Amino acid sequence: MAHANQERYSALVDAKLRATLVTRDNAIFNTKYEGNPKAGKVKIPVRDTEVSVKPYNKATGVDLETGTTAYLDLDIDQDEAVNELIDGYDAASVPDGITAERLDSAGYSLALSIDKKSINALEACGTLSSGGATVSATKTACTTSTAYKEALAAKRALSRKGVPVAGRWMIVSPEYLEILMQDDKFIKQGDLSQQLVQQGVIGQIAGFNVYESNNMDFESTTRVSGKKTTTEFICGHPNWCHRVMEWQVPVHLQDLSASGKFIGASAVQGRKVYGIKVSKPQTLYIKRVETTA
Repeated sequence: MAHANQERYSALVDAKLRATLVTRDNAIFNTKYEGNPKAGKVKIPVRDTEVSVKPYNKATGVDLETGTTAYLDLDIDQDEAVNELIDGYDAASVPDGITAERLDSAGYSLALSIDKKSINALEACGTLSSGGATVSATKTACTTSTAYKEALAAKRALSRKGVPVAGRWMIVSPEYLEILMQDDKFIKQGDLSQQLVQQGVIGQIAGFNVYESNNMDFESTTRVSGKKTTTEFICGHPNWCHRVMEWQVPVHLQDLSASGKFIGASAVQGRKVYGIKVSKPQTLYIKRVETTA
């Protein structure tokens, strides 16, 4: 019988495939409606009419007008948590630092869920029956000759809606970015300020800060009835994309010794309660590919 070699366990865990999270606070979504007291809903004042200007009559003056305020509801309706058991013996006997890895995983998983739901809230604005995002009339995939033209169309659409130039963002798919980076008009990350790079911006085109995401629709059969949809890019501005982190329990290691049931064990726990709202969907522009499902 041949000699059996011993087995050795590595302390290095195989790297995970992780999606890049792009819906950053105050870059894609604003956080200006966070505050106290904690509540299940935030009432956002809306005054879309400007003060009117009228001709002035020296003899009779000018008639008084009164302004009005409407309120938009931002529901705090997302409540998500992680709660994973870690046995004390397993944590001590496995050489790869399982506790630290699961804490890291919990933080990422919560952030990933928030990122996906945030992007879904943006994409959903492209299927509203009225008052929704502008959706490009071209439903075929961009090419090297059309990619920049589509970015310019988005720029024009947002300018017509009155969206400020400063702060505009574009979330792009890997496929669209591949084509866009072949265009000389794409400003690459190496030419950006360090501040933008730290915010996750990978480039600029047509005045948009560009972020890459693979959490947008990819051959989705649920977005548009009878169609298979892939989102190439979404453009917008943080002024009208709101995200409120109303309450949270940070990811931590919870001792379960007092449970009376789990002896010498702990749990990786964390919880986030939040809400997402696009107050003016018409300030978004979406380019997507549609094919027959």
